[in-house]
Amino acid sequence: MRNSKKIKSIDLFAGCGGLMDGFEQSDHYKTIAAVEWEKAPCRNLAIRLKNKWKYSDADQRVLRFDIQRTDELFYGWNDEEYGRSEGLDKLIKAANGIDVIIGGPPCQAYSIAGRIRDENGMKDDYRNYLFESYLKVVDKYKPKAFVFENVPGILSAQPGDRPIIDIIQESFDKVGYHVLADLKNAIIDFTEYGVPQNRKRIIILGLRKDYFGEEKCKELVEGFYKFNLPKYKVKKKVTVEEAIGDLPKLYPLSEEMKYEGKRISHSLPEPFVPNHVARWQSQRDIGIFKLLTKDIESGRNEYVTTEALKALYTKMTGKNSNVHKYHVIRWNQQSNLIPAHLFKDGLRHIHPDSQQLRTITVREAARLQTFEDDYIFDGSNMDTYRMIGNAVPPLFAKCLGNAVNDMLSGLI
Repeated sequence: MRNSKKIKSIDLFAGCGGLMDGFEQSDHYKTIAAVEWEKAPCRNLAIRLKNKWKYSDADQRVLRFDIQRTDELFYGWNDEEYGRSEGLDKLIKAANGIDVIIGGPPCQAYSIAGRIRDENGMKDDYRNYLFESYLKVVDKYKPKAFVFENVPGILSAQPGDRPIIDIIQESFDKVGYHVLADLKNAIIDFTEYGVPQNRKRIIILGLRKDYFGEEKCKELVEGFYKFNLPKYKVKKKVTVEEAIGDLPKLYPLSEEMKYEGKRISHSLPEPFVPNHVARWQSQRDIGIFKLLTKDIESGRNEYVTTEALKALYTKMTGKNSNVHKYHVIRWNQQSNLIPAHLFKDGLRHIHPDSQQLRTITVREAARLQTFEDDYIFDGSNMDTYRMIGNAVPPLFAKCLGNAVNDMLSGLI
């Protein structure tokens, strides 16, 4: 029987559950529901909740639905795409209410990179306003606290005539929640919490004013960013080598083989590690990886500047690119950001070993995102790389869950 005194939480825009997994790892939370609209993440969420966290009714707790259709999300739906469900209301009533809402709308519309790539600066992107759906759920169920995660670019995004962050702050205030006045102080560097990857995110904590009182909210929120969360910082940052260096090596094959019906260009791991199969690489790319990894290993460093890498790309492919397409991750540093679009080719995440000559595997991406090895990802490479890249690193989420629990201890 799970501890009934745990903090009851729901996860919105849950993805494959990185945030939820960290909160569960902290052992202070009970997941009442998780809302996500894509099939593959929902399947993985349900498997994880059932197998790892022992929720026998995981299939009922994972709600696959479009959060923008909030009335149906609350009261149930019967839909060609999403099937049928009695909705979120029933789960929350059965749990006798909830304490905390966690999650963050998709960040592409707020990311600086996304705005640069989009000819209209993402101004027309529907994802700019997904926070409104998050807000409606907060307003309806009135949790004591919420945790809203997003990219730092949200502070400068302005899809309409006002900065989106001003609208978000005002909206949360209107429905009765206090958040930090200067959200620049809510940007967190995940490497400081043991994540072996350069990843910064904004973590917006909101507290219910009519529950704690306005002055107490202010004191608790400021204390959260100054004391509760920083308490979980690591003394020494974790490197790529510490994160993935012990995984079996995958070497180029002399001729292509088939594995599970797909062609492979590299050996399989011995001993076998789930999700640790190299994606197929062309001979041209293998040659480029050899050049780049040996360049770093030898100390020549001819191809470490953006200009040199862009020139190499043009020479090898005959195409031009505004951004450099190749990047070798370094053993003794943190990895560059693990993004959702890693599923496309992985050329900005080349393995540092000059013997292996490949991009990183799903398991290596998962390790750099701090997923435990017992999280076995189910789905195609496209599904799994995307899910992992979109996730909140569970190790940071565990720190976050602990810090929120510390703050709320004795108050709810």
